[in-house]
Amino acid sequence: MFHPIQPARLERNAEGIPFSSAFGDVYHSAAGALGQARHVFLAGNDLPRRWQGRDRFVVLETGFGLGLNFLATWQAWQADPARCDRLHFVSCEKHPFTVHDLAALHAAWPELAPRAEALRAHWPPLVPGFHRLHLAEGRVTLTLLFGDAKDTLAELDARVDAFFLDGFSPACNPELWSPRIFHRLARLAAPGATLATWSVAGDMRASLAHAGFAVEKTEGYAGKRQMLRGQIQRASVAAELAGPGRAIVLGAGLAGTALAHRLTERGWQVDLVDAGSGPGKGASGNLTGVLRPLPSLDDNRIARLTRAGTIFGIHHLRRLAEAGHPARWDACGVLHLARDAVQETKQQRVVDALQAPPDFLRFVDREEASRIAGWPLAIGGWWFPHAGWVAPRSLCAANLAAGGDRLTCRFGESVARIERTADLWRLIDPAGAEIFSAPVLILASGTGITAFPEAAALPVVSARGQVSHLRAAAGSPPGVVVCRQGYVTPAIDGWRCAGATFQVGDLDPTLRDSDHAENLAKLAVMLPGHADTSPSPPLGRVGFRPASPDRLPMVGAVPMAPQPDASAQLGALPRQPGLYTVSGFGARGLVWSSLMGEWLASHLCGDPLPFEHTLSAAIDPARFLLRPARPSIGEE
Repeated sequence: MFHPIQPARLERNAEGIPFSSAFGDVYHSAAGALGQARHVFLAGNDLPRRWQGRDRFVVLETGFGLGLNFLATWQAWQADPARCDRLHFVSCEKHPFTVHDLAALHAAWPELAPRAEALRAHWPPLVPGFHRLHLAEGRVTLTLLFGDAKDTLAELDARVDAFFLDGFSPACNPELWSPRIFHRLARLAAPGATLATWSVAGDMRASLAHAGFAVEKTEGYAGKRQMLRGQIQRASVAAELAGPGRAIVLGAGLAGTALAHRLTERGWQVDLVDAGSGPGKGASGNLTGVLRPLPSLDDNRIARLTRAGTIFGIHHLRRLAEAGHPARWDACGVLHLARDAVQETKQQRVVDALQAPPDFLRFVDREEASRIAGWPLAIGGWWFPHAGWVAPRSLCAANLAAGGDRLTCRFGESVARIERTADLWRLIDPAGAEIFSAPVLILASGTGITAFPEAAALPVVSARGQVSHLRAAAGSPPGVVVCRQGYVTPAIDGWRCAGATFQVGDLDPTLRDSDHAENLAKLAVMLPGHADTSPSPPLGRVGFRPASPDRLPMVGAVPMAPQPDASAQLGALPRQPGLYTVSGFGARGLVWSSLMGEWLASHLCGDPLPFEHTLSAAIDPARFLLRPARPSIGEE
């Protein structure tokens, strides 16, 4: 069931310690929060020794609170010359603080200032779900699970090395210390995983033992006599996950370049191949596109994935700029107008249900919408203040530029076939020569994926889209992106984009006057009278987007083609060894590409996955083998 996020309130007790009146408890020990973090959680899990010399180490915390355990762990990791190559920190929080309140709280620990500032610079909007932040040039990854821990932990896919059991006391918040929570932690535990907590409550110790942890009391911090340490009890010892590998990415559009970026940042060597003369020459070659979520009253899978994709996409764009590889984009805001009065009422209900921060989403009436757009409008709708437009080709180029010497690109190469020989996938050109070979091959070639028999189980369809380019003076309205069964962008370099058509199975590559007329008709509905101000005839561009029957991406291991029996389970379906796909984005390439690249890179590396297990199942390319594929429908 969907639950909106209720932020924590900034309160202090008589001693000035951060306090929650809702739970009747303080956020940290009176003896000192950092001292507690270092003694109880770091030393209690034998850190930093246990992460030394490893490729990755994963910590899971049951209550993020002020973020001090995370900041102390990051500080200890940074100071350790023998540290693991990458640190993953996963933390649950039902009531996160606003970034403004975090700034006030963090001011008490100036020694943490650089890391605290970096954390707050990428602090996500307070909306439900998983939020992944990459810090320290991608070597420290924080995954925040906003929501009730009993729900978010059930949705987490991770292999955890150390648990920080922190939160309000068992007497004040018993659900966080319940047998159900501890069994969910045990499910996530890697062999040899440890835990530590300041609490030694008897019921809690018994529940941990029943879940499979051997626990013992040890010396507590400051005035507290005892604390608890524990370790998961398992007979088998799994091998350490493999380090960075080698992969081929076929396709240099948004999907392929995002994946190449996420793999190279993890240390992989990636060979990228595309038939075009450079990145973003296919469906990713439009002048501009829109980055924004699509909420729904029931918070369905598309709503959750577009929300997560938009938030992570903005985080990714900011990180590229910080690394010196800026893409061209602008968080000018997106105004999504209702189709009619019935939908306008529904949009208001969605905003009321989600209870998102107003700087993420709010409802605006016709008058306010008109002021935002700078144009008289007929109806109101959703306003996303920090969404906006992106130039897709610039994002593709920035993704590749960030790959450095771990990335080799070969453009202008046609791939006639792929084949697997001796545990390697080989790309073969029309003359029969090998282009590249590697143990892992990812098909991110848009609609071109249908040319390979190995991907025959994927019901990818081609959706023709024509965008109209309208000459526009700088600063002319609208200064934001406006959507209403189509979209129109602000003026960018003298051009405004309006569109786009969505025609499944239409393979005509030529610009059509009828499609321009359709785009201008959509513009006339969005901005009445605006189309009359645009010089004619418009120019434009045609692209062919890979779409899926259920409008969700297809990301993951490519399944074998035979139809399974009726009792088959999704996870047990046979897959092509070492063959993966990133496809099916339809008209949402900008929304999904960065997040889906992160998901597949996490999957290949054995890292915690960046969104919920049910959403991972929803994008599994094998899902269509378990149910008939319905005809693809259009995009909102």
